[in-house]
Amino acid sequence: MPSIPFDAVLFDCDGVLVDSEPITNRVLAEMLGELGWQLTVEESMRLFTGKAVKDEAALIEANTGFAITPEWLHGFRGRRNEALERELVAIPNAAGAVRALHAAFDGRIACASGADRHKVELQLDKIGILDCFAGRIFSGHEMPRSKPAPDVYLAAAAALGVDPARCAVVEDTVTGATAGVAAGATVFGYSPSDLGHSGPEALLAVGVTQVFSDMAQLPALLAARER
Repeated sequence: MPSIPFDAVLFDCDGVLVDSEPITNRVLAEMLGELGWQLTVEESMRLFTGKAVKDEAALIEANTGFAITPEWLHGFRGRRNEALERELVAIPNAAGAVRALHAAFDGRIACASGADRHKVELQLDKIGILDCFAGRIFSGHEMPRSKPAPDVYLAAAAALGVDPARCAVVEDTVTGATAGVAAGATVFGYSPSDLGHSGPEALLAVGVTQVFSDMAQLPALLAARER
């Protein structure tokens, strides 16, 4: 691979590395239905993809009259994790792209997710790439602010000892892309035609540098990008 104009690559997880959003939102729609808010999986994805459920407590209460509690969130995460353990698959070609970039960057890659750490580790382990991110997993739940704030990306860059401006971020939602841009990174938007990912126009509108539709394209895109 030719010389690369970045010092590190920071990946989102859900929708970039793992096809988790349909599973998570099916469980969420079921549980919101139990509270009286009837949503299809597609409607849930449009409302909640890219966002932490805990950060949407006001929206949930407005539509159900139920104030989200730590116990309810614990139950949601448990049901979600059981479904992910059974059904989760990788985004096509994501594992190969991660391993290629792990080698190209001498391990200077990280996973910076808005999800809780247990979910991120479960998912990366499930698709066989947890070893590529050992010691370099960052959760928005552990930051002062979650996405769209840049905190999780700034923390990942700092831990790698890299200037955020020398980082490439890989995101698939407007919420996550906004976080990467706010961190000062160059953001690449993964936008296949599947439901759950933000469209190319929406990603470009918040400052994404380039949009692509196949994770197999990513190593070459990062190598070719002019800074």
